[in-house]
Amino acid sequence: MRIKEEIGMNNSTGILMVEAIELIKRYDNIYLVSHVQPDGDNIGSTLALAKAIEKFKGGIKVIKVDDIPSDYQFLPGIDMIKNYDINEPIDLLISLDSSDLNRLGLGKEFARKAKRVINIDHHITNDNFGDINIVSPSSAATGEIVYEFIKKMAVDIDKDIATCLYTAISTDTGSFIYSNTTYKTHLIVAELLKVGIDVETININLYQNRSMARTKLFIDSMNSLETYLEGKVGVIAVTQEMLKAYDAKMEDTEGLISFVRGIDSIEVACLLKEIDKNEVKVSLRSKKRIDVSRICNKFNGGGHIRAAGCTINERLPVTKDIILEEILMNFR
Repeated sequence: MRIKEEIGMNNSTGILMVEAIELIKRYDNIYLVSHVQPDGDNIGSTLALAKAIEKFKGGIKVIKVDDIPSDYQFLPGIDMIKNYDINEPIDLLISLDSSDLNRLGLGKEFARKAKRVINIDHHITNDNFGDINIVSPSSAATGEIVYEFIKKMAVDIDKDIATCLYTAISTDTGSFIYSNTTYKTHLIVAELLKVGIDVETININLYQNRSMARTKLFIDSMNSLETYLEGKVGVIAVTQEMLKAYDAKMEDTEGLISFVRGIDSIEVACLLKEIDKNEVKVSLRSKKRIDVSRICNKFNGGGHIRAAGCTINERLPVTKDIILEEILMNFR
């Protein structure tokens, strides 16, 4: 069987993609948007699709809903992400990598105003908020879905698009080591490598470019590590005081939770990020046993079986007690 057949989506998804492409052909004022606190899959898949639509018909706009982390400033087309006036005409909004409208931040208002909404995502907790919902929880990253979508558009994947897609898939699979990585992931990446992307430069930007501020924050946060259930659960915290001490940003917490999950005894890793005095963002990761998306769903969050998050509007110590109790219950 040829590779392009091996990595194709199922028939129903393919039909939805054709319907979505027809909307792209029909409408002129098209906006792309992704979630707040952007990550590699978010930014990579959005820019890849934006560049593809630009080649397909032009006139695409990408809404900035949050600051772009420095890790991704190297991506081709990053300057396409801009602030736009909500009063401008909008026919079609395409949402990428967001499980619900609230995750879009100010993009939610653009979605409400749009004539039609296309929702492209891979989160199992997606609530199908679009008029067309291309949602594939079995895909390792939204970038995988966007790869198939671009192929369905019959747009050639050039080096810029391939660079964005590789970044999307690599970051959401932990550089291809997470359990969501499948044979399809490797087949898609093989096709991207054929295009001639500069993998060395991409990987240096993504994984070998840690600032001294991030390094100091990493060391301090690891000093806060507490373990429970004979080392099966690990919890670390990043406070506003820590960020100020090292002149670090919240984006500098990238990689912390993966390090904790990498400890041999750990089944569930928890990172608590103090956003404000009464607002804490919780990130959970697990290895094999625990479905952390179920835990986060109880706090109006979501994500994947092995990676999920939520926000709890309490002080940090209270949040820690609340989420820890819920985690420990799942071991019983």
